[in-house]
Amino acid sequence: MPPASLARTKNAPVTSASDLNRTSPLVGILLKVTSALIFTGMIALVKIASERIPIGEILFARNFFGMIPVLVMIAFRGELGAAFATRRPLGHVGRAIVGASAMALWFSALARIPLPDATAISFSAPLMTVFLAWLLLGEAVRIYRWSAVFIGFCGIMVILSPHLSGSDFGDQAASGAIFAFAAACFMSLASVFVRNLTSTERTATIVLWFSALTSLFSLLTLPFGWVVPDAGDALVLVMIGLLGGIGQILLTQSYRYAEASTIAPFEYTTMLWALLVGWLLFEEVPTVEVLLGAAIVISAGIFVIFRERRLGLDRSKAQKASSPSRA
Repeated sequence: MPPASLARTKNAPVTSASDLNRTSPLVGILLKVTSALIFTGMIALVKIASERIPIGEILFARNFFGMIPVLVMIAFRGELGAAFATRRPLGHVGRAIVGASAMALWFSALARIPLPDATAISFSAPLMTVFLAWLLLGEAVRIYRWSAVFIGFCGIMVILSPHLSGSDFGDQAASGAIFAFAAACFMSLASVFVRNLTSTERTATIVLWFSALTSLFSLLTLPFGWVVPDAGDALVLVMIGLLGGIGQILLTQSYRYAEASTIAPFEYTTMLWALLVGWLLFEEVPTVEVLLGAAIVISAGIFVIFRERRLGLDRSKAQKASSPSRA
């Protein structure tokens, strides 16, 4: 996912709130950082696969094979029978349409611009979520968070400027940057859907409905250039899904050991992993604009996290149910 990524969507996890054990914050942080590393590995494989495999086919693999680890975990807990039970199927369909769009745009961006650039742009999603939560959910947003959103978008403009200056949409860098920003917009809208769904739906239900519906939606692209992968590409596609599913499990589990406000800032370690993986695998060296812009956006995002903590806004349910924006 930058990705996201669109990260990168659910209510209480596979356990109830009463079962949570938040006395080991270091364990929670370790799980969060590990999930960020795994998601970065996944999007690196997406970038590799996109050289030969259509985006729709990658989207199918990410979600279809990603269900396997999640289903195994749910079955191990004896909750498989209730996992797909829902009161709001149309809500899941809407979330899946928006989330699948975010993921497809994010994967398209990864095929066109460096991994650190796409990752940095995707961090605008949490800032846009503040605006959408105010607009669509009626959440009160005051001057402190509005200021952080404004400053964060100044950072996004710093990142985007080299990609867009003197280019048209047909240029790889320009189209990639636009796709990454559009993906972040859809990621933020997906987050609003998830916040709304968490009022009635379980974490596992939101995760599984999204993966199942997105797998089905991606099959609509089958007539448009899907290829029969060779053994190597088939392995990459399967690993994209499995890593996505494992990363989701670790992300969800991290909230059993620490509060959301403690863990959330460590989402930004994804940027460090993206810099490292981009350099080692793709020989991508970030520009000064990307580093400066990312620092501004991350600072604004962390301020929003701590401001919401001070206001007593509980984001744990939505964060447990959502893949990071870049996954």
